[in-house]
Amino acid sequence: MAPQLTTHEHDGDIAVFLIGMRINKIHRPDAWLPVVRAMPRMLTELYANKARAEAGQEEWLGFYDARTQAGVRGPTVVQYWRSVADIYAYAGAESMAHRPAWKAYYARARSAEGAVGIWHETFAVPAGSHESLYGDMPPYGLARATGVVPASRKGRTAKERLAASLAR
Repeated sequence: MAPQLTTHEHDGDIAVFLIGMRINKIHRPDAWLPVVRAMPRMLTELYANKARAEAGQEEWLGFYDARTQAGVRGPTVVQYWRSVADIYAYAGAESMAHRPAWKAYYARARSAEGAVGIWHETFAVPAGSHESLYGDMPPYGLARATGVVPASRKGRTAKERLAASLAR
């Protein structure tokens, strides 16, 4: 039996945000443990906003979904957003969890120089510039974030799916 092939449903612009940390001095949990603990609070806040926005209770911040990957020296979180502007708005909002965590990190970094590193990468992906394929997978990645459709609906190959996306 052939694998069930799916792709993501979304055809518009999207932003992909990668964020992570690296433990540089394992003997300094006072420096890196607060960084580890900050991301779950932010993700909880973002998922709660998404649920309230879907219920019509507040304005959506533009966050679709995230997944966390554990590494030997620290986690990496892959996030999907409606736009880069939404990422920046969330990151800079005084009333949200990110801004206080960011300030605390920089204050702590001065007293524990080099103990923990942080990084992020932001990708603005315009409509027509993303393609995906999932074989015998539950909703995952961009498809989990934006919806799942049969891959045949968008094309048989990656090249066809990307060309179809560009045509929309």
